Amino acid sequence: DGFFISNIVGKTAFASVNLIIPFLQILGGVGAMLGVGGSALVAKTLGEGDAHRAGRYFTMMMYLLLGSSLVFTGLGIAVLRPVAYLFGATDAMIGDVMTYGTICLLFNTALHAQYTFQSYLITAEKPRLALWVVVAAGVANMILDYVFMALIPMGVAGAALATGLSECIGGLIPLFWFLSKKNKSALRFTKTNFEIKPMLLACGNGASEMLSSVSGSITGILYNLQLMKYAGEDGVAAYGVVMYAAFIFLGIFNGYSQGSSPIVSYHYGAQNRREMKN
Repeated sequence: DGFFISNIVGKTAFASVNLIIPFLQILGGVGAMLGVGGSALVAKTLGEGDAHRAGRYFTMMMYLLLGSSLVFTGLGIAVLRPVAYLFGATDAMIGDVMTYGTICLLFNTALHAQYTFQSYLITAEKPRLALWVVVAAGVANMILDYVFMALIPMGVAGAALATGLSECIGGLIPLFWFLSKKNKSALRFTKTNFEIKPMLLACGNGASEMLSSVSGSITGILYNLQLMKYAGEDGVAAYGVVMYAAFIFLGIFNGYSQGSSPIVSYHYGAQNRREMKN
């Protein structure tokens, strides 16, 4: 999005998107919490040999995902404008901030699903599918950015729409796989009642992942506030370029931690202590 916005729409739009992205990441952190914490609980339960209970926990987490994402979608849209001004948006930027932020928030459930299913596909022993899903989503985002901004001059709205549609790919393909007959894993949707205790355990375990996202976003917000004060839109745009490069390297560590977590959780539940330490 940043590449196409900066080269096609301009510096002000690029700064506007970078200004509101930390807020969107804070809301997206809930999906990371549900994915990491929930998959750890489910993997541990599978390791204990109780596939039925693991399926119930998995189904509960999906209900929690749907409910929480809808709540945060409504809340995010409601407070988007005052939050944008609080973060330092100018009158020249607010239009692009509102356009990009509102469209992205409309796809918030898909974003949460993409975050969450990445962890569950690993738990279901389908890490390659998880990889190809996220690659497909990323490539779709790039192609749609070109279509909606270079071919169809939709501006910032095109970038947000491309992002949202790519998140649908990342969220819906795993959902359909878990519902399909191709899913031969022990992790399946099943009838269940909602239990508070395991959900709190899962959220408590995944809270560190959410707080990592939130703390990084708050840091970005504070940077942007100072940059708007001393360097204006140029400063925010420059910071955005640096952070895009940093995300590449951060992704390596995030991928390693998310990929290894379900494996460790499974062996913890199975009491395979030697393999868990290994």
